Amino acid sequence: MILATCLLLFQTAPEPTVPATPQITPLTEAGFEAAERGLKYLASTQGPDGSWAGDVGYKLEEGYRVWNEDAGHVGVTALAGMAFLAGGHVPGRGPYKDNVDKAIDYIIKQAKKDGYITGNETRLYSHAFATLFLAEVYGMSQREDLRPTLQKAVDLIVASQNKEGGWRYQPHVADADMSVAACQVLALRAARNKGIQVPITTIDDAVEYVRKSAVRDNDPNWSRSYQAQPGEFRYQPDFQSRASFPLTAAGITILHGAGVYADADIEKGMDRLKARLSAFTKRYGGLANGHYYFYYGHYYAVQAFHIVGGKSYEDYLQVIQRELLTMQKPDGSWPNRTGPGTNYGTATACLILQIPKEYLPIFQR
Repeated sequence: MILATCLLLFQTAPEPTVPATPQITPLTEAGFEAAERGLKYLASTQGPDGSWAGDVGYKLEEGYRVWNEDAGHVGVTALAGMAFLAGGHVPGRGPYKDNVDKAIDYIIKQAKKDGYITGNETRLYSHAFATLFLAEVYGMSQREDLRPTLQKAVDLIVASQNKEGGWRYQPHVADADMSVAACQVLALRAARNKGIQVPITTIDDAVEYVRKSAVRDNDPNWSRSYQAQPGEFRYQPDFQSRASFPLTAAGITILHGAGVYADADIEKGMDRLKARLSAFTKRYGGLANGHYYFYYGHYYAVQAFHIVGGKSYEDYLQVIQRELLTMQKPDGSWPNRTGPGTNYGTATACLILQIPKEYLPIFQR
């Protein structure tokens, strides 16, 4: 079953088109306009080297520990580059074409000989976002250095998968977690859609890892799980590991990325996302001044709801669009008090708001 469904991963994605669905409402149009203001802000904050700055560090419980403050950030740069692509601004076309080209320059310059894309001590999270960005822009640009850089970046992800089928913060380590795994699977899917070699066993193993992290009714340990309910996904397969809205969204997104679109884990997971949507959004959104979890959680949630579609997707858009419109600052930016910073919050918000355009192949149904 896994092998059959994962074969869907290897189908070539169609060229981006303007979607007929969902219905574009006044609220969606307001979201597009807000995203354009956000892109204008990002264009003004891009560094001369093509990067966007952010606080390089890592989440620690519900905080964020910084080790390189306001430095060129591979992950933030990749997300910002994708935000422009999602708005229809591509190499050689659109008012922000030069910003996209400069972002490509920066990302490629950070690629090491072994394929690892890192700078200022960014980690595998950022490598995956950078790989995803290069995969999405590949074919839009005539640059000869794109494909070899992208293939080596993919090869590093494949080589870094651990025995459990997941990934962790650094390449080639023994353990894994759901959040890092989601980034890697999306990058692999985007790359394979563009003709880059990805072993199917890598995807099969990733699906198995996600399945082990799902909390189910017949799991004898779920009642003792730390902050876990049936339908949710844990941070790690250990039954004592926490579960949350972002992790559940990430788990569903991994399955979608692997070509699994309808099964009990996804259906129950979506039910949990719907149940926790309002409380999660209020707690980590405007009230928390844009906590890292808010953007991370909705980056995956919007993809999960988008693939499912229908009324669930429309209801979700109502919630997230209103929250983001309320949070946007007069200069077009979005706050991120706990996390990499304003450029990160703005880039992620722009991506979320532009999902209905479906310009990026990775965000198409």
